[in-house]
Amino acid sequence: MRPDPAAAEAQHHTDRRDAQLAAFEPVLATAEGDPALASLRRSIDVYYRDVERHRRMDALYAAFLNAGDLAFDVGSHVGDRTACFRRLGARVVACEPQLTCRTLLASLFFNDPDVAIVPDVVGPKAGTATFHINSANPTVSTAASDFVAAADGADGWAEQTWDRSEEVTVTTLDALIAEHGAPRFIKIDVEGFEADVLAGLSQKVPALSFEFTTIQRDVAHRCLEQLASLAPYRFNMAIGETQVLAAEAWMTADGMAAEIDRLDDSINSGDIYARLDDTQ
Repeated sequence: MRPDPAAAEAQHHTDRRDAQLAAFEPVLATAEGDPALASLRRSIDVYYRDVERHRRMDALYAAFLNAGDLAFDVGSHVGDRTACFRRLGARVVACEPQLTCRTLLASLFFNDPDVAIVPDVVGPKAGTATFHINSANPTVSTAASDFVAAADGADGWAEQTWDRSEEVTVTTLDALIAEHGAPRFIKIDVEGFEADVLAGLSQKVPALSFEFTTIQRDVAHRCLEQLASLAPYRFNMAIGETQVLAAEAWMTADGMAAEIDRLDDSINSGDIYARLDDTQ
């Protein structure tokens, strides 16, 4: 029986994923025991200890990235997307303004020359911004004051508190492209600041994703409008943390806007994926 190249490649990727996660585990365990990083314990467990989630994530992003490509991870948090992009062989620019998260990122990727960690918020123009920090749940810290206001009293957000703020440096996607090169894929997950991030992009990229929430559907609409004005994109979505595209057919910006409006509030959040329409 002749070897199956596809099966061999799949096994090679599985081995690479297992090796990466095994190498990360001592770092993650140390971080979990560090009082200064206590707020990241839940995120470490959710984003690194579910192997099936890693498998789905790898399969999803493999449709957008190949070995040697460049990816931007905007709002890296604890770096699970960066880790996925590296498993696929892509180089990564990871943008994360929170010191606790950057400390973990630096520990995970300290010897990886293909990961550049940028300590900035990504926004519409270079400068500074007020960053609202949720000390107990850093994953929802944000530069968007409107997001904090929208979460106040909303179902599913009652326990979230943004207890302090700090001034942070802002860069733009255009500036990152000028410094690091054009990415094949951009992931944006910045808690209501997604449209502001896209406002700093003046050139088309092959594919990207941005998070949406049902407490701020207007932000998703703005993102869709901005991308539609930039290039002929088609759209799909993944609900919550499923890491699986929900629609069989990619759709127009108007079609995706209608899908967002139809979602039940209980969906809470998900990611919208955009890719250039290769039929135009």
